[in-house]
Amino acid sequence: MNILMMTNTYFPMVGGLEQSVHSFSEEFRNLGHEVLIVTPAFGGAPKEEPGVVRIDAIQKFKGTVFSVNFPVSGLLTRLMKEFVPDMVHSHGPFFIGDFALRLSRQHAIPLVFTYHCMFEQYVHDWPVQNEGVKRFMVKLAAGYSNLVDQVIVPSESVQNILLKRGVRTPMEVIPTGVDAERFSKGDGIAFRRQNQIPPDALVVGHAGRLSPEKNLEFLTNCLVELLKKDPRVHALIVGLGPSEKMIKDTFERAGLGKRLHLTGVLRYQHLVDAYFAMDVFAFASLSETQGIVLIEAMAAGVPVVALDAPGAREVVEDYHNGRLLNEMDQQSFVDALTWTLSRTPEEMQTIKQIVRMTVQKYPIQSAAKHMLEIYDKIRSRKSVFLGKKNSSRYLFQWRMKAEWDIYRNYIQSVLTSVFEGNFQKTEPVKIKDTTSPPKAAPSCPRGGSEPDCAMTEAGKRIAQTDLGKL
Repeated sequence: MNILMMTNTYFPMVGGLEQSVHSFSEEFRNLGHEVLIVTPAFGGAPKEEPGVVRIDAIQKFKGTVFSVNFPVSGLLTRLMKEFVPDMVHSHGPFFIGDFALRLSRQHAIPLVFTYHCMFEQYVHDWPVQNEGVKRFMVKLAAGYSNLVDQVIVPSESVQNILLKRGVRTPMEVIPTGVDAERFSKGDGIAFRRQNQIPPDALVVGHAGRLSPEKNLEFLTNCLVELLKKDPRVHALIVGLGPSEKMIKDTFERAGLGKRLHLTGVLRYQHLVDAYFAMDVFAFASLSETQGIVLIEAMAAGVPVVALDAPGAREVVEDYHNGRLLNEMDQQSFVDALTWTLSRTPEEMQTIKQIVRMTVQKYPIQSAAKHMLEIYDKIRSRKSVFLGKKNSSRYLFQWRMKAEWDIYRNYIQSVLTSVFEGNFQKTEPVKIKDTTSPPKAAPSCPRGGSEPDCAMTEAGKRIAQTDLGKL
């Protein structure tokens, strides 16, 4: 099968979307399929990229790191003739996503769309930032979803949100998997030595694009508070982005700059070693659809402390493989990190085994095979629908309808953003943002705190069942 992947962002930009496109593409190729990735030109991209085609674009659009492709590209017309795709897979609902819809309709090829991001959480990159803009993004992405043949969602949480937003297109939950074997062997000791982290330090780690939609101001304040309380704790942050300066400045003002370790983007074994250098992974994003870094960290045996939001709640189970907090409260988050770091070696070993068991549900090989099954099903459904109506006149009418559908979606989205709705009714995050002090924990029947009691019972139960099968 020839698969055309179309995405607004790709390497060298690093994030969950880019990693997902790469992981699926590589696995499809391993299974004998041809994959061509089409993406805008981007500063710093390699000159030689087998299987990747870059189209002309405005780079660093409006001062951001993003590239926006030009609305017309003769290159795509030539690619369709040379590559002859059997499937078009869009990874964005606008810009190059519009190209994907046009090509799909014009050439009568099925179109799949993966809903990677809660796009309304990215309005900080727009010149205007208000609730109307958020409603516009919600409506635009939902409208685009109703123009494709199949929607892929990385988690059930996102599927439920899209149903509420009026998406009627068939949806399938396919999380992006990871190569668990790749993340199972790392050298955390050498990584700590190379990055001036003491061998006996307690390391709280984070990885991902350093950008406001990741809720990094909240996370940074929590890390600073934790470091103030415990001189043994160091913060290890992997990634690049516009929030890097905020993180540095916050630690410097608190006099903790020497215990902050910013590595920039890491790839391959360097990234795996970074995970092995961590004792706990901290994640406060509210904008995820899956959170691939959570699975990567867990594949390395690192427990996670996260907020209960889409992308995290499917992976993290409270007092089981980490902590999942339903309130965005700084003190509660710090307490959860402290609790995790204070486990005995025996308790931590049990947690690490549970964490690695979690990752067994997310193999990239199974995810890719599931996606290919969806492709085959859509192709069969599409061919029956088309019948013999494949004349040039018919396909031209489809192209014109695609143009009309695209512009109508934009117009309806603009009208919605101005005149209709309350964004909070479709807000995906139902987490409380509170600064009130945490409630006292109920007493534990064996004495001690509720967390200790809960984890002891969970650990014993799993040690007697699941872990005994390892």
